[in-house]
Amino acid sequence: MIRDDILCQKLEKARQKLYVLQAKYGFGHASVLRQSVILDNLINQYNHRFYVRDKNPIA
Repeated sequence: MIRDDILCQKLEKARQKLYVLQAKYGFGHASVLRQSVILDNLINQYNHRFYVRDKNPIA
């Protein structure tokens, strides 16, 4: 499992890369869509770690 700080760094790096790719190629380009999926997966990991875990604490 990725540490919290590393996950946040990866998330920010993926967001920046998506922004650069979109500016270069536009929204419909395959590399932009691929990067969007990567960012979505990181966001899902973040949400699971920081929201789902807190709502369902292990006793």
